[in-house]
Amino acid sequence: MSEVFENDIDQLDEKELLSLEDDNNEYHDSAFDGKFVYPSPLYKVKLEYSSEGVYATSKPEFDLQPGDYVIIPTRYGKDLARVLGLSKEPIGIKPSEVVDVERKANQDDLIKYESFKEKEEKAFKIFQEKVEAHHLEMKLIATHYLLEEQKVIFFFSADNRVDFRELVKDLVSVFKMRIELRQIGVRDESRITGGLGVCGRPYCCHAVSDRLRPVSIRMAKDQNLSLNSMKISGQCGRLLCCLSYEFECYTEARKKLPTEGIRLFYDGTNFRVMEINPLAAMVKMQGDDGRVLEVAASRFVNKDGKWRISD
Repeated sequence: MSEVFENDIDQLDEKELLSLEDDNNEYHDSAFDGKFVYPSPLYKVKLEYSSEGVYATSKPEFDLQPGDYVIIPTRYGKDLARVLGLSKEPIGIKPSEVVDVERKANQDDLIKYESFKEKEEKAFKIFQEKVEAHHLEMKLIATHYLLEEQKVIFFFSADNRVDFRELVKDLVSVFKMRIELRQIGVRDESRITGGLGVCGRPYCCHAVSDRLRPVSIRMAKDQNLSLNSMKISGQCGRLLCCLSYEFECYTEARKKLPTEGIRLFYDGTNFRVMEINPLAAMVKMQGDDGRVLEVAASRFVNKDGKWRISD
């Protein structure tokens, strides 16, 4: 286990701190963008092989219901997706990322999809054998055949860039079709493979949504969590996705509370704010006389930029 996971965050340098955060902090939240009106009806669909969520619009005559399967365009080509339901407030996407449903999947599509699962298992083993033969340092995560195109995609992870040109030539000679290799990150790997988090529930990125707000150290600090990397990092080695769930709630609550470290006069002595608990709406203070008090947040009043405690 690396040193990043053996030490508390406070003991790590800036570079090691950043290694726990997301590589890409770009986030698009349509809920806060009132300038664009999303098409209606708008559906959330899921690519089951990668647990990737996609927003799609559909013709009314398709009459889509949760659980239906549809054909949609993806970054890799046309493929099968399962309808999760209607979406009233899409989150984490750009308007340009909304796709059009090509058609509803028919029985032949579903039979073909199931047959591809068996082929994917065989392709998985062949890929591993070829990687070993070429002495490449790469870990295969998943294999997927596109439903409507003659192409097979291999998702892999690696610590460094991999020159797999000779491997691709070898794979083409075996599969006699287009081959695409995609190197993915640790969060993508967790999203595809799934598993149980420290809470005992399935990974958020796999079972809840793959379009969560990027997680930062600041979120952990603002929620008064123990800054121990073992406790706030998931199995992927990044900060827990769930840290983003309540961040906005904490942010709004803190606006109505004094910040930690400020001093104020109360009950005949000076107190320093030690700890803020936004959810419990309590503030812990320590006085110069040694007393430690917990005061309801509702009693704090900010007047002319100065905090005081009402009776």
